[in-house]
Amino acid sequence: MTMADFDERRARGLEARKRTPRSLHAGWTPPIDRPDPVALLEEQAASRVPELVPIRYGRMMVSPFTFFRGAALLMASDLSTTPDSGIYTQICGDAHLSNFGVFGTPERTMVFDLNDFDETLPGPWEWDLKRLAASFEIAGRNAGFSAEECRETTLDVARSYREQMRSSAEAPVMRAWYERLDAEQLLERVRTEQAAQRAGKHQVKKADAIVAKARTKDSTTAFAKLVRVIDGELRISADPPLIEPIENLTPDTEVRRLLQDDMRLLLQEYTTTLLLENHPVREFTYVHMARKVVGVGSVGTRAWVLLLRGRDDEDPLILQAKEAQESVLERFLGASQYTDHGQRVVMGQRLMQAASDIFLGWQAVEGFDGVTRDFYIRQLHDWKGSFDVEDVQPRGARIYATICGQTLARAHSRAGDRVAIAAYLGNSDRFDRAIADFSSDYADQNDRDYQAFVEAVSSGRLEAQPGL
Repeated sequence: MTMADFDERRARGLEARKRTPRSLHAGWTPPIDRPDPVALLEEQAASRVPELVPIRYGRMMVSPFTFFRGAALLMASDLSTTPDSGIYTQICGDAHLSNFGVFGTPERTMVFDLNDFDETLPGPWEWDLKRLAASFEIAGRNAGFSAEECRETTLDVARSYREQMRSSAEAPVMRAWYERLDAEQLLERVRTEQAAQRAGKHQVKKADAIVAKARTKDSTTAFAKLVRVIDGELRISADPPLIEPIENLTPDTEVRRLLQDDMRLLLQEYTTTLLLENHPVREFTYVHMARKVVGVGSVGTRAWVLLLRGRDDEDPLILQAKEAQESVLERFLGASQYTDHGQRVVMGQRLMQAASDIFLGWQAVEGFDGVTRDFYIRQLHDWKGSFDVEDVQPRGARIYATICGQTLARAHSRAGDRVAIAAYLGNSDRFDRAIADFSSDYADQNDRDYQAFVEAVSSGRLEAQPGL
């Protein structure tokens, strides 16, 4: 690629700025024909396991922030009515602050990155950034931050994104592609902020504890937590309704046998989607499976925990097969190029993440009802850790906002035209202020939607099962 090519990409970003001025991103006013938020949730529930939907609603009822976590479809619908630059990249589709965290790489280092790609699709990069910034505004209000503290945090999200995108655009190509934030770099950042008195010792201790705890999370610890010896056999233990072994889901032994045969076939065929030809998963054999309730927005989709055995019973591997439905973005941006939604998730994740789980792959499988559904497969635990948004202070939130903004920019720069996006953003804080304005207004919208949701539960329109 020549310098002329880079100049052309910069010109594309500047032209986009003329077409859609950065100030147009400011604020949010719901359109007159805005869909009923409760109706959208009801529509989404139609494809989910009916007995699990009340658990999802119960988790969403906890606070406006947990509601926001489960309302990706609502926000996608709203974002589709807002201006965008016309510059597309691979986007996460659900880039709220709880979908970032630390995890292990194939090289057995720990990195900080995006970690949820159920909704990923090519789309406007602004949609990810607006969802991320709004999540900080909502979480800040939930934690009792002042309006000024919330605004400072959302400004940090946008500023750090803009500055990182500019840095990536100006960097040598391969440095921009490989750049990532290791856990040790993350901890050093927090310690530096503490030394500069932008963060207290509490934030330093908390970050150290998160990384240390994440290092203990692997198949061995998952095995100790989930698996028991029952009648002389290794079995995933029940914790209904959150963990339901296959035996609890159907009394018909023939149906169970067929389903487990299908799962063995899935594991065999899924190896063709892995990046390594001689993959270690080939040395493991299937033992047992259970349905597991995960997350907030994902509750009700089908998720299986799979127990595999290596050399002996002391050599376990626990995988998760998670259903991949149509992205909430597709009705607004068009269908994915991949007919298998598991493949859509995996390909988007591999493109956006600095490093991905070596067990990440996809396959379709037939369910109890005879319907074939798409799944993606990964390790259940692989040095995974996340930050507790319920125990956050304004200084710590600003550090975390900066790190998340930079991380999102790196993901977008790998997946799209970082030069054009950087040119669109420019050097001033005009775009940052627009995003902060949007975040405040959208948090107000989220509060209204949350109240409508709570009223729908109170009236009996929706059934919620709290406490799970």
